[in-house]
This record gives sequence, structure tokens and C-alpha cells, in this order.
Amino acid sequence: MTDNNYKMPIVMIGHSFKYETEATLKLFFSTARFSFSSDKADAAGDNYVYTEVTEDNRVTVRVCLGGDVEERTAVLPCTAEKKGTEYTICRCLFSIMVKKTGVTPPWGLLTGIRPVKKVIDLIRQGCSEEEIYSQLGERYLVSSKKLKLAYDTAVNQLPILDRIDSSAVSLYVSIPFCPTRCSYCSFVSHSMDSAIKLMPEYIAALCRELEIVGRIVRETGTKIDTIYFGGGTPTSVSAEELRTIMEAVEKNFDLDKVREYSVEAGRPDTITEEKLRVIRELGAGRISVNPQTLNDDVLKVIGRQHSGEDAVRAFELARKTGFDNINTDLIAGLPTESAESFRNTLDRMIELDPESITVHTLTIKRSANLFEKGSENSSNPAAEMVDYSIPALMSHGYLPYYMYRQKNTVDNLENVGYAKKGYESYYNIFIMDETQTILGAGCAASTKLVYPDGRISRIHNYKFPYEYIRSFDKLMEKKEEVTECLKKIRSVQPR
Repeated sequence: MTDNNYKMPIVMIGHSFKYETEATLKLFFSTARFSFSSDKADAAGDNYVYTEVTEDNRVTVRVCLGGDVEERTAVLPCTAEKKGTEYTICRCLFSIMVKKTGVTPPWGLLTGIRPVKKVIDLIRQGCSEEEIYSQLGERYLVSSKKLKLAYDTAVNQLPILDRIDSSAVSLYVSIPFCPTRCSYCSFVSHSMDSAIKLMPEYIAALCRELEIVGRIVRETGTKIDTIYFGGGTPTSVSAEELRTIMEAVEKNFDLDKVREYSVEAGRPDTITEEKLRVIRELGAGRISVNPQTLNDDVLKVIGRQHSGEDAVRAFELARKTGFDNINTDLIAGLPTESAESFRNTLDRMIELDPESITVHTLTIKRSANLFEKGSENSSNPAAEMVDYSIPALMSHGYLPYYMYRQKNTVDNLENVGYAKKGYESYYNIFIMDETQTILGAGCAASTKLVYPDGRISRIHNYKFPYEYIRSFDKLMEKKEEVTECLKKIRSVQPR
């Protein structure tokens, strides 16, 4: 299973749950690849998975690894719904894989990116904490530890969701450039060395798009609720370039009613006092300083060009400049990082006393350089790191308020934002809950239109700066749908 060119055969008879079967296997082999067949003869050799649903509602799942075969069977009710069949197959497969690998994924069969939404739905249906644990534990085989984390996150998130203004929108501004690309990164970001010649044209196009979106927002009488500058690393650009973009936001949008304005300062090696002063002067009150780790050796391994002390100095500079709402990002499970090293980083960040700390778990995406190393990255102490972070943060007044999960995450873990009371990021919650429209501007930005009937439509900008610049006018034609959605949202507002 360590050969990246190898594809393990999966035979499916009498059903079409390809995605669900593969997702369950990915819980145990995160970087593996599979081939699919409906021919029983392909269930041969030393490694294969065989799944069958018969006309009399019997389920058979057989797994062969290294020539060793394990089988589970189950009987479905005659009235079994599609979901019931799907979960029966996956529970049988999960049971076999736990026995064969000795690994029990803590989130069970839950592979979606928003586990907290399931908890919130059950809370709103009037279910008690015990009933929620029972339902999710039995159906999805989620561990009690993760159920507790999801429940606590939901409880902290609900008061904010109850105050959401679904008639307002959020604005996302993309600056998809970084000094260098980190080895774990799968975002569409571009190094400054390669992008520098495109920068003037890119900024001009971005400001034009902000002008167009701003006009649509004004003409439809729409209120901006939150603004988020992301990337990439927005502070990769110069202070003057950052000023140009932020002045375009100030000129084209009414900031008086904006509840939260965030800028990801991100990489400590891009943070200067001049840039921080621009950010504060032009209205942003929340920033992120993201060291990921304070271990210098690990920083070198992942391709960072700053030290741990540089990150600490950047944080202290942000405080000195007057920021009283700072988030820091850490990553559990980085290559060569030990559990002790991670604990030291987390403890030091807690000492610095930011208003929020986000603990991500390393995700090995196909587009990241780390993926080329295959499964060797999958075995590390990430779970131990995450287990330490939860009580350490909560005992210092940091409460979990948003969570998301990704495919190919080490140990099938999660990403959690922790914040002191009153410092939860509205934008982070809104993007996970999908109940507010988010307008995206810039290269690789995505617009998420949430219609009054709950329907969601997405419009994706071009991924690469040269495409964004070259095809700008064609891209702007898609803004008609934005106008129509905002008009519909406006039409159902109480007068």
C-alpha cells in the first residue's frame, strides 16, 4: 500500500456506493488509490475489497490484505432506505478495517467537513446531549471524546448563529501570494518571486472587481456584515499595495455596520509595523499571526524562512501597534515535529495570550509537496498533540467555537478554532454554517450565494493570476447571478 502507483481493487456488486466505500477505506489508508469493478472475478490476489448487496437485502463485505481474508455479513430490513444500506456496508467495512489495522478512527464513519452541523440540527430538534451522543455514536461510530468536542463547539456556536443576519453578506478578498510555498500547502498560492511581475495588473484587476461588487451591493441595498482578507498571505504584498486594496474596499463598501474585519497577516516574515499600521488605519480590527510551530528545525523542513522567535516578535509587534483581537494558527502533525515540541509551542502561544488560537491537523493533499512522500507522513503523533491541545486551551479560557474536517487528514482528525468569550470569528462560523452569502473577489476566490429558499450556488474565480487578469471581463459576466440573488434576499426582508 506504500506504492503511489498501486490501485487496490474494490468490487461492488448490487450497489453503487463508490464514494462511501472509498471514503471509509481512506480513513485507514489516507493516501491510497483504488480501482473499481463490478466483476466478481476481480476479487482476487493478496489485496482487494469485495462488497455485495443481494436482492434479498443481504450485505456481504470481504477484505483481503496481504492474503489474509476477513468477512462481515448483515441483513437489511426489507424497507431499507438508501442511507441505511450505505451505512450498513460502511459499518461492516469499518469493523473489518479496525480489526485488521488496529486503528480506530475517532470520528468513525463521519467523513463530511462539518460535523458540528449535525449536532446543531439535533439540538434544534430538541434532542438532549445524551440523545445526540447516542444517535451519532450508533449511526456513525464516533468516539465519545469527539462527540463531546463537537457538542461543546455547537453550544458555543449557537448563540452566534442565532444572531446571524441572513439578509446581509460577507466579503472575502483574495491575495493569493506567499513568500514561498510551504510543503504541506494545497491552496492556490503563488510565490512572490514568480508573481512579482503580475502584481500591478493583479491589484488593478482586484480593485476593479471590488468596484463592481461594491456597486451591486449598493444598488441592491445589501449590508456588509464581515470582511475577510485571505490568501495566500495578504501581507506578502507591500504596505502601499495593501493600502491600495484596502482603500478600494473602503471606497466601495459601507464599513459602518461591519461587525468584523479580518486580515490574515499569516507568515511572520511578511509582517512589518508599516503594514500593521495600514491594516489598522483602514478599518481591520482582527488579524492572524500564524507561526504553525515555534520549532526552528520543523520550520525549515516545511519551507518557512522565519524562526520561532520571529513569530513571537511579529505577535508582540501587532500588540504594540494596537491590535486587541489576534488569532494564531498552529498545525499538529507537521513533519519531524514531536509531541513535546508541539506542547512547547502551544504553551508558549498561550503565554502570549492571543484572543483566539486555531489548531489545525496536517492534511496531506495531492497538490501538496508532502503527498509525493505517500504514507510515510501518515504515522506521527498528531493525535497526541490534539489530545493535549483540547484541555490545555479550555483550561485557559479558550472555548471551541468552529470546526471543520478535511480528507487525508493525519489520524482522521479535525481543525478547531478556540477563542476567548466574545472573540469568536463570525466569518469562520458563517463559512462553515453556510447560512449567509459570501461574495468573493480576487484570484481563486469563491462566491457562495445562499438564496432565501436555502439553495446554494457557487461562482469560482479563475485560480491563477494570469487567467484572472486575461479573462477578467468574461469573469465579470457572472456577476449577474450575484445581482439576482441579492435582489431575492432583499425582497424577503421585513419592511
